[in-house]
Amino acid sequence: VQLQASGGGLVQAGGSLRLSCAASGRTFSNLGMGWFRQAPGKEREFVAASSWSGGRTYYSDSAKGRFTISKDNSGNTGYLQMNSLKPEDTAVYYCAADISNLRARATMRATYDYWGQGTQVTVSS
Repeated sequence: VQLQASGGGLVQAGGSLRLSCAASGRTFSNLGMGWFRQAPGKEREFVAASSWSGGRTYYSDSAKGRFTISKDNSGNTGYLQMNSLKPEDTAVYYCAADISNLRARATMRATYDYWGQGTQVTVSS
């Protein structure tokens, strides 16, 4: 499975961005998806995750109420809608896929089997 993240960019505080993650190659019918981010000098941290059906979603405290994760399973694409962005949201955002559909903890990096290359999000104050 190859994951291609896109949609990052430069936005002012309070603005919005929608990140996309396209899966290609051998796609599994039960693929859970997660989004993580890594700011300079910091560890990669969990942002949001969704089971294959979208019936289970998970968010970090910082993402709750501002970010929404969704999936278009027909197109093998996942999305992260980010609203009310803050300068502290500045980071490289990575999408990840779990072939076990998030049977393990969705917030843990080790849960995921495949990772995209990352897309830069910069929020100016």
